[in-house]
Amino acid sequence: MTDTIYERLRADHDKQRRLIDLVSKTTGDSAGRRELFDRLRAEALAHAAVEERVLYSTLLAQELTRDKAGHSVAEHHEAEDIFGELVEMDMASSGWLNRFHTLAEKLLHHMKEEEREVFQMAGKALSRAQEEQMAQQHQNEKRPERMERLGETTA
Repeated sequence: MTDTIYERLRADHDKQRRLIDLVSKTTGDSAGRRELFDRLRAEALAHAAVEERVLYSTLLAQELTRDKAGHSVAEHHEAEDIFGELVEMDMASSGWLNRFHTLAEKLLHHMKEEEREVFQMAGKALSRAQEEQMAQQHQNEKRPERMERLGETTA
């Protein structure tokens, strides 16, 4: 049986949850914090970009899923803005850690909402063939997008 887009996206979410947990355990402006944060940022931004192209572009075009999809895309942009703020802040400051915790809460909420609400609604709007085709497209696009984002974070 072929993967569906939902299985691929849940695997991305699991990776992001692990990275959030690991970043939360770091301290100061350490190499470990910087590396883990860069990995989380690349992973989350690549995930959002591919998800928007592969899944949300279709869901936004359908009346049944348009509102939920629009809400999710807006949350992606909000997270991207917070990532941008964090890149500019001193990682050793309490302000950085507070803002990171805000980001973590927003990301965890977003992933939970997608898994519990958006995926179920999408399952009513998409055929199994579409879900499998989207999984393949995700597989083809995710790694190059992530590598490009990693290049941005280390440049």
